[in-house]
Amino acid sequence: MRMQFLSISQRRTGFAETEYARLAEQEMERARELYTEGWIRQIWHRADTPGACLLWEADDEQQIHERWKTFPFAQAGMTEMSLIPLKPYGGFRPTNPLKSRT
Repeated sequence: MRMQFLSISQRRTGFAETEYARLAEQEMERARELYTEGWIRQIWHRADTPGACLLWEADDEQQIHERWKTFPFAQAGMTEMSLIPLKPYGGFRPTNPLKSRT
């Protein structure tokens, strides 16, 4: 059963802006590929620091980690990522089932 996951990434210290710029187009291309393949559902840039938040869909966390390693920034050790498994919000279910009208 497919689940959703939120990954939160940020840049690691010790890398120059030019190093990120050199790999940026490849990073974006890989994100587009994973989006097209149905692994990534949404992507946001972080407003507080350089990095991104991605909404993933997969069977388990391992599938996300395997795909995360294919990003050029991750391969170069330039980013770190936290992964959060998500579950559906229960507050949208009816608390009082509707009675049938006659």
